[in-house]
Amino acid sequence: MMRIAVIADTHDQFPPSLPARLAAADEIWHLGDVCDPATLTAFEALGKPLLVVLGNNELHDLWPVELHLERAGRKFFLTHIPPERVPPGTQVVLHGHTHIPRDETDAAGIRWLNPGCISRPKRRERASFAWLTLSPGQPLDWRLELL
Repeated sequence: MMRIAVIADTHDQFPPSLPARLAAADEIWHLGDVCDPATLTAFEALGKPLLVVLGNNELHDLWPVELHLERAGRKFFLTHIPPERVPPGTQVVLHGHTHIPRDETDAAGIRWLNPGCISRPKRRERASFAWLTLSPGQPLDWRLELL
């Protein structure tokens, strides 16, 4: 079993309790709009693999615009802005940008996930992140956590 903490849209800030809440993660995925790279220091200090994609508010190019990952036999595509076209073979798209949580499966069977926003949620949503739990041969488990 693998537990991945998925966060997005920190925009230079996050609740002080967040790093401790992510300490149990096997990996941390940040879906962009970190802004100041120093924002990640507390997450890097956890000693877990931290994968980050570039958001549209970054003023640098320290991270890739997208990541193609395979975990527990599933193919993931991580990006900040939801793509119009999904790369072939992708089973799960994870994105940020909208500041609104999402868990949908489209007509092609691709699952679209967004953990919401850490710093500035929209539409009366609360700040949130998500846990992605993967076990080989089992359906993926996506759980939103409100802050």
